[in-house]
Amino acid sequence: MMSFLSLLLVGILFPATQAKQFTKCELSQVLKDMDGYGGITLPEWICTIFHSSGYDTETIINNNGKREYGLFQINNKLWCRDNRKLQSRNICDISCDKFLDDDLTDDVICAKKILDSEGIDYWLAHKPLCSEKLEQWRCEKL
Repeated sequence: MMSFLSLLLVGILFPATQAKQFTKCELSQVLKDMDGYGGITLPEWICTIFHSSGYDTETIINNNGKREYGLFQINNKLWCRDNRKLQSRNICDISCDKFLDDDLTDDVICAKKILDSEGIDYWLAHKPLCSEKLEQWRCEKL
């Protein structure tokens, strides 16, 4: 019983992954280097991410037999591997659960690969919601 309590305490004090619910300005600061990448402005990214995941790194959505992970909603059919889709192409060469933590380094690398390969239309929210009238997605603190 004592070892179970010790393990539980360690799990609470030192969780394996730290998820994060970003604010618009926090995310703008973290992603500022993506501004202009592939011709996509930072407000377009911020808007698209909001409509895809609500700025929550823990977001997982089941979508037509595939799962989409993290802020950028990267799917397990092509871009990452998980234990549900063993036939993933895993183009980003990463476990999907890496997109659920607060370290966005690997998320950004994979999102850039997706943008380079599929274009911004990979993110379905972009065209109808984030291609114009972007003033509300700017952060004045930058």
